[in-house]
Amino acid sequence: MVNADDFGFTPDVNAGIVEAHTRGILTATTLMANGEAFDDAIRLARATPTLDIGCHIVLISGCSVMEPERALPSTVGELLAALALGRRRVYDEMAAQVRRILDAGIQPTHLDTHKHTHLAPPVLEALARVSETFRIPWVRRPFDFPLTGGVAASVPWTRRAASRGLGLLRRRFHDILERHHCRTTEHFAGFQMTGRFRAAELVRLLRHLPVGVTEFMCHPGHLGTDLRRARTRLKQSRAEELAALTAPEVRQALRENAIELVCYRDL
Repeated sequence: MVNADDFGFTPDVNAGIVEAHTRGILTATTLMANGEAFDDAIRLARATPTLDIGCHIVLISGCSVMEPERALPSTVGELLAALALGRRRVYDEMAAQVRRILDAGIQPTHLDTHKHTHLAPPVLEALARVSETFRIPWVRRPFDFPLTGGVAASVPWTRRAASRGLGLLRRRFHDILERHHCRTTEHFAGFQMTGRFRAAELVRLLRHLPVGVTEFMCHPGHLGTDLRRARTRLKQSRAEELAALTAPEVRQALRENAIELVCYRDL
C-alpha cells in the first residue's frame, strides 16, 4: 500500500500525487478537508476513480472546518497544551472534516493524521470513535518496521532514535484501536524516510519488506509556485519522491520481490 499524505495541500502537490498514481506505484492518498486546494483535489479524485481516498485529519496548521474563522494550533505542542486544558473539541473537528469529504461525494476508506497527532491518546480515542461512527475501519499505525542495511544508513540517527521512541507507545495505541474495532496494516514504513528518499533507497526498502500488508507513507508533489510559497519543510523532497515513485527500477523491484500493490478498498 503506497499512500500519499497531503492531498488538497496545494494544486502542485495534488498533481504530483495523481501522477505518482497514474504513472507510478502509488495506490492511495489521504485528503486534507481544510486544505487550500481541497476543491482541486476533489476534481482530480473524481477524474481518477482508481485512486483510493482516505481522510488526512488536520488538527495543527490551517483553519478549523467546524469553525472556519478559527485557526488551529500551529504546533504539536500547542495542540497538546490545549488538550490538557480541555480547550479542544477534537472529535467534533474530526467529524466535521470527514463530513466535508463525504459531502463532496467521496467515501473515505482510511484515516490518518497530519504530523501523526493521533499518537497522543486523547486524539487517538477521538479518531477511533470517528472510525466507528463513519464506518471507516482502517487507521494508520505510524510505527516503522526495523530498517536495515543501506536503508538505515540513509536515515540520520536522530530520526532513528525518534522512531524507536515512538515504539514505546505501540501497546497502548493498539489497545485503543482494538477496543473500537479499528483495523491497521501489519507493517508500516515511511516515517524515518520522509523527505530523504530517492529511487535507490526505495528499491532497498522493497527488498527488505516483511511478509504481510505494509503501508508505505510518502509525500510526492511538483515543486511549483504554490508549494514554494507554502509553509512546509517538504518542498524539493516532494519532487524527488515523485521521481522515485515513478522510476522504472522501483517497478522492477516490485516484480523481483513478488510484491503486490494494493489499496484499502482491496482488503
